[in-house]
Amino acid sequence: MKRLIGAISAVLMVLAAMPAQAADKVVLMLNWYVYGEHAPFYYGKAKGIYAAEGIDLEIQEGRGSAATTQAVAAKTADFGYVDVPTMMRAAIKGAPVVAAGVLLQTSPMSAMGFADKNIRKPEDIKGKTVAITPADSMTQIWPLFLKKTGLKESDFKTVAGDGQTKLNAVINGQADLLLGYVMDQSMKIKDATGKDVYPIKFADYGINMVSSGIIANTDYVKANADLVRRFMSATTKAVEAAEKEPKAAAQSILDANPKGGKIDTLTQGFELTIPLYRTAETKGKRPFQVTDQNMTDSVSLMVEYGGLDAKAKDNPKAFYTNDYLPKSGS
Repeated sequence: MKRLIGAISAVLMVLAAMPAQAADKVVLMLNWYVYGEHAPFYYGKAKGIYAAEGIDLEIQEGRGSAATTQAVAAKTADFGYVDVPTMMRAAIKGAPVVAAGVLLQTSPMSAMGFADKNIRKPEDIKGKTVAITPADSMTQIWPLFLKKTGLKESDFKTVAGDGQTKLNAVINGQADLLLGYVMDQSMKIKDATGKDVYPIKFADYGINMVSSGIIANTDYVKANADLVRRFMSATTKAVEAAEKEPKAAAQSILDANPKGGKIDTLTQGFELTIPLYRTAETKGKRPFQVTDQNMTDSVSLMVEYGGLDAKAKDNPKAFYTNDYLPKSGS
């Protein structure tokens, strides 16, 4: 018996001395500088959700969805969080990228201005000045919004500039509205001025298309199938946890990046993001479970209005996969 106990003790000592299996280092590059929409990634890391899946997550800020897509295609980032239609334009030209999950299944695009200007519906845009950034994703869909709402380019004035110039135009009164995301530009304006912003949402006028999601290099997915599953499992759980604790999730951004904004507007921005996670068809499903119809409709809209090559309609499923998402309850 003493020998047996001694042998067991020796084995335990050897096991204790062995190094723990190292977590997989994973780089997630965001679509832009951090704002409220990104809260789940920081919250998942802070709460140990990624670590529980054996992932050592590094979150990097991005400089636009196109740049992040290029980084993923070049394998300088393992995963990207980007505007999926932007990724489609790169993929149809040969970039080896695919969406492993679509988080924002309703578009956040909108025309927004100060709430006290009382611009609440498309008709109110007539006679106003709209600030745009040429060639960005919103400007490409803007003609469809005009068509859906019966507006003409001659009904309003347009001023153009980069992202900051567009914000400044509204803040300084040079423009009445800008094209932006409900949870991004609106919060930046509020941070700068303290004034509320009212968005006229494209989605409220029949523009049904997906927005942000997780993308990866197609070769990386094939070579690291288990890691991709674990990453998408952790990210799904992180989103679900963040939905339940919006303020705590927003605070995790500031804990990691003290200059990442203000807690009130980060929280509000994230709360504005949550309703975009699901459509009527995916209301009862876990995050990222996009439907084939939603993706097919999005591809069709991008072909007609967003500059996507018409051959994309031949196989919309080439742009995304749900195969690496966790099943219900897992």
